[in-house]
Amino acid sequence: MNISLTTNAIGAEITDIDVRTLSDEAFADLRSAFIEHGVIFIRDQNLSPEDHIAFAKRWADIDINRFFKAVDGYPEIAEVLKEADQTGNIGGGWHTDHSYDQVPAMGSILYAREIPPSGGDTLWASMGAAYDALSDGFKEMLSGLTAVHSSRHIFGANAQYAKEFGDRLGNAESATQDAEHPVVIAHPESGRKLLYVNPGFTIGIKGWNPAEAHALLQFLYQHAQQPMFQTRFKWREGDIAMWDNRSTWHFALNDYHGHRRYLHRITLAGVPIAA
Repeated sequence: MNISLTTNAIGAEITDIDVRTLSDEAFADLRSAFIEHGVIFIRDQNLSPEDHIAFAKRWADIDINRFFKAVDGYPEIAEVLKEADQTGNIGGGWHTDHSYDQVPAMGSILYAREIPPSGGDTLWASMGAAYDALSDGFKEMLSGLTAVHSSRHIFGANAQYAKEFGDRLGNAESATQDAEHPVVIAHPESGRKLLYVNPGFTIGIKGWNPAEAHALLQFLYQHAQQPMFQTRFKWREGDIAMWDNRSTWHFALNDYHGHRRYLHRITLAGVPIAA
């Protein structure tokens, strides 16, 4: 196994492995790279749905996504799909998956089945690096704050986003819950301090009025999406990207109109997070 950084802030590319046949020792090294770098990229894999599920189960229990259409016969695997005649893509904005849950997902394993000839890259940003770059005074102010997260405005029955995607998304009646999490969390495994707000699902700051919360959140969003905290991945068929939802944001670029893009995603169940 070879591990090479994609940027200093976030990301590592892993080569010379087959995830179907990893020894326990190699898997432990892979897990360490995942925790340290936030997102790992594994090229040139050849996974059946059964292989994908077996690899995921080595990490954690599978969190079956309640809003995405599943692959036929495999409820554990969600489809991330944009057909050639569709204009809207799934994930086309900075976000953190499942921050709207009381116990957010640990991460996701995304496997490329069909990739357009150009475009369709994905960006990731490090919330550890973004936190580290804040001033000590600002960190102190954030340390006592709690953010409110929701899925209603994205996946709910009245959400315009969900209406645009037809049968690619569903189960709007389950988009009824909100969740509260600290604005700054400690990573459950490494202990690293991380910003835990995101433009997709964070809707406010507990105890603050909407104008105050909007001003603070917009500052944090602009700060955290600076290029120095990012990495960018150019997909090929057979590639895996696996990211840590606690420590990263991601953004699927929508620059390949007229071409099909199809990936399989498995979400991994997480553990409670805390300040």
